[in-house]
Amino acid sequence: MQYRRLGNTGLKVSEISLGSWLTYGGYVEEQNAVSSIDLAYESGINFFDTANVYIRGEAEKVVGKALSKYPRSSYVLATKVFGQMGDGPNDQGLSRKHIIEQCDASLKRLGMDYIDIYYCHRYHPETPLHETLRALDDLVRQGKVLYVGVSEWTAEQITEAVHLADKKLLDRIVVNQPNYSMLQRYIEKEIIPVSEKHGIGQVVFSPLAQGVLTGKYKKGENVPEGSRAAQVNTNMSHILTEQNLDKVEQLRTVAYEEDLTLAQLAIAWILRQPNVASALVGASRPEQLQETIKASGVKLSSDTLEKINGILTN
Repeated sequence: MQYRRLGNTGLKVSEISLGSWLTYGGYVEEQNAVSSIDLAYESGINFFDTANVYIRGEAEKVVGKALSKYPRSSYVLATKVFGQMGDGPNDQGLSRKHIIEQCDASLKRLGMDYIDIYYCHRYHPETPLHETLRALDDLVRQGKVLYVGVSEWTAEQITEAVHLADKKLLDRIVVNQPNYSMLQRYIEKEIIPVSEKHGIGQVVFSPLAQGVLTGKYKKGENVPEGSRAAQVNTNMSHILTEQNLDKVEQLRTVAYEEDLTLAQLAIAWILRQPNVASALVGASRPEQLQETIKASGVKLSSDTLEKINGILTN
């Protein structure tokens, strides 16, 4: 496992990190979740991600319990605040009240004294940005949070937050968590340039495009039983298109030529970006991790990258 600095901080995180979205705390048997976390840790992954809103806190409980056997200083743990955690008018968003209360609630569920990275899960236009940044700064000063991040914020929102933090001498955003994959590249135009300018690293989610880039879905065939696309209330029509499936078939050939699986190729392609600190993957069972972990340290040649770009831009 290789490690990278998170933005301009001194914190080093594994190139591949393990998340718990749509997996731990209800969707996956707890033993499979714990076994996946154990395999990740033993394989050199030191970066684990969850959120308060994942099954209303249940994912945090599973992740915290699984990690409790390991020295707290040996891993980096991220969780998030924004989503609805109750039925009251102040049970969601980025108000000072919600942030402070949810940080304490997350710490209790995790069974920990501090959170390494605390993300604003989305932008909240109803709360003054200064209020949000001040609350996060207070958590950092109290030692409950070490680093502050955002997820799915626009380049303009990130820029405004950086400038306001500098003006008010508040703790700066150091990490952004966007959706990024071969089939979802919107961050390349504005997000990455703005982040590089301000020393903000990317920890990308859905690098395998919700499983499409594993090659499990094929044009003209029914979706496999047990796959994410087969789950009730799952809508993947925006990404599970014929055009994308054609690209996947072409990428499969490139992966074969590189002696990589399609998933490994997709992760290695993500990690070609120096601004990306880590690719966040999920695993409903340990065997899924054994494949993706091997993508760390893989360097794709310029010819291979050019060939991939030709496929993706057609």
